[in-house]
Amino acid sequence: MTRRKEQRVDPDKESARGMAQMEGYLLWSAEVEEARRLAVRFTDELPWLTTTQCEDVARVYTADRVAASRAMLARIAARSIELRGEYNDRYRRLRARCVAAAVVTAGAVSGTCTALTLLTR
Repeated sequence: MTRRKEQRVDPDKESARGMAQMEGYLLWSAEVEEARRLAVRFTDELPWLTTTQCEDVARVYTADRVAASRAMLARIAARSIELRGEYNDRYRRLRARCVAAAVVTAGAVSGTCTALTLLTR
């Protein structure tokens, strides 16, 4: 009989993940709604179009705007991943330098104390 591993789920992490998903959904819904609103505004500027033509133009305009937004979000996501990697590398280097400086300082202080102790005997 095989035992299933119990998965421990951190409620705080699950809540944060759920909130991030909800925020993303709401932001994307707002972007789509904005595209629709702009499409209607655009077709209102073309009074000679028939109702069917207005609907077609609005549909195409909305699809184009949503595609442009999706492409922009993909570029932003890719850049954020690049930046995360760059910042992690910089942080690692900075941390290594700080640790090295602390070790050198501790060694210098220890050596100075030892030298002073030996000189004062």
